[in-house]
Amino acid sequence: MTQDAPAGMDYPGKTLGIVGLIVAIFFNLIGLIISAIALNQSKKAGYKNTPALVGVIIGAVLFAIGIILSIVWGAAIFAAISSGSMS
Repeated sequence: MTQDAPAGMDYPGKTLGIVGLIVAIFFNLIGLIISAIALNQSKKAGYKNTPALVGVIIGAVLFAIGIILSIVWGAAIFAAISSGSMS
């Protein structure tokens, strides 16, 4: 059972969850890892950590999009080189 932190009190992983969320936007894999660590710390302490959960989701989605775009870009470059249009 998860609980909310008392007013004015921090709970384990709160700050790390916010940092992970921000980092996940710019550096997907690193932010994903930081957010996952924060989420794990909060779960062990019995607290809900929404910023860490959002950081995990955003980091995973943006990382997957980056991988897909890299594959498409690499295939386009390979096709251009193979067809001889690039020297």
